[in-house]
Amino acid sequence: MVTHAVHTARTIIGIIGNVISFFLFASPMPTLWRIYKKKSSEEFHPYPYIASVMNCLFWIFYGLPIVHPDSTLVITINSVGLVLELIYLSIFFFFTHKKYRLHIFGLLVAEAILLAIVAALTLKFCHTHKKRSMVVGIVCVIFGVIMYSAPLSIMAKVIKTKSVEFMPFWLSVAAFSNGITWTIYALLEFDLYILISNGLGGVSGALQLILYAWYNKRTPAVEEDDEGTVKQSAVQLEVKLPA
Repeated sequence: MVTHAVHTARTIIGIIGNVISFFLFASPMPTLWRIYKKKSSEEFHPYPYIASVMNCLFWIFYGLPIVHPDSTLVITINSVGLVLELIYLSIFFFFTHKKYRLHIFGLLVAEAILLAIVAALTLKFCHTHKKRSMVVGIVCVIFGVIMYSAPLSIMAKVIKTKSVEFMPFWLSVAAFSNGITWTIYALLEFDLYILISNGLGGVSGALQLILYAWYNKRTPAVEEDDEGTVKQSAVQLEVKLPA
């Protein structure tokens, strides 16, 4: 009875996590819409989206029944995330500089090769779910650490400028909520790798909210240019992906 209740609770938390994660995956849409309207990628870079593709690919592999059974909700949200990231990259590819097109194509091919190598070695030499989960989980955590370090540059900018202009509040709230939700999901039926990855996400989101609370009142008023037009700062803040 207790096990069934825990499993049910975990499923509910996972569904909530899927909803929150979807909004996080969708958060770059304004940036891509801007690129589409201006027909130019401007100063934005494709690398966060490329990293997100890799992250999604490995978590989908991790959630497969042959690696880590009973992880359907991990597969569903990362599959949605993978589709969205590939759409973002397609838009970016079409409107970016030629050098970035080569980088995008080359890195995506490299990611596919890396996934194929990890998958082949894991399935060949690891013959239990526990061993396969460990190998793939460690790889996922490594990429998760890399991705969760991305907001550090934004937080450093907030501290340097004493302004939260470059750190959207609701995006920070969503990042924190996402990390906490998936951490609870991992704790209900203990999953070390999802726990580590999203625990770091929760900490990252919490630090962002602390900075926002500290510097919010210090943020200077928005400046206007000589024609009275409000100056807007477009910031590329890539969302951290869920397990």
